[in-house]
Amino acid sequence: MSRVIIAILLVFLNPFKSSSQEDMETFKKNQLSFPKVTKAWNTCSDSLKNMFSKKGLAFPPHQIFIRSFKSSNDMELWARNDDSSVYTLVKNYRICALSGFLGPKRMEGDRQVPEGFYFIDEFNPQSEYYMSLQINYPNYSDLHLCNKQRPGGDIYIHGGCVTVGCIPMTDELIQELYIICMSAKANGQTNIPVHIFPARYDRGGMNLMAKNVQGDPAKQRFWNNLKGAYDYFEQTHQLMPVMYDKDGRYITN
Repeated sequence: MSRVIIAILLVFLNPFKSSSQEDMETFKKNQLSFPKVTKAWNTCSDSLKNMFSKKGLAFPPHQIFIRSFKSSNDMELWARNDDSSVYTLVKNYRICALSGFLGPKRMEGDRQVPEGFYFIDEFNPQSEYYMSLQINYPNYSDLHLCNKQRPGGDIYIHGGCVTVGCIPMTDELIQELYIICMSAKANGQTNIPVHIFPARYDRGGMNLMAKNVQGDPAKQRFWNNLKGAYDYFEQTHQLMPVMYDKDGRYITN
């Protein structure tokens, strides 16, 4: 196994590694220095505490997980109270619109929403799309499987309800999700996982994917690769670590 692969395994074996108390306090203080974040906090914090409480979950949350399905334009928010608990579904969010078609993003300018396993790596409270959460596209898999010279980037979950390859929500919903993610990070969750699938791997979703994959064996192999992590979460409500082989395939067995 190469040094690159070993490094990637070490990063992802513990995706929920906590930040220091000082880092968490600095992050929250910095975020609340922006008027949009302060407004969102004042608007949402009480209702979010109530929403989590009804699910038997603490707020601010210990760990959250976001799962999105392109074919149905929906996004799930899951949470749990400690490292050994199973995840509980907190809320299903509606995605305003999606550009492109079913299938992964493979180059800059293809207008595709990525598919795969990511995490939030930037909070932007001054986005031109109200507020935004950047995901770490391209990840190691993408860099192996997409156009090497022009993989693209700058993929966000954001407000504004418009998109050319991102995941858009209404301003009202993005401010709620932003505060949830900010609170989780300020409570110690360094990496917030975001899994993006073409569709649910149920009968309807599998039929839809079968219609969209004809003549494209590479897409079929990729979707089969994603299915392992989907099935594992459906069966256990736990997340497996995100790891890759030397060819950029996710290790999901």
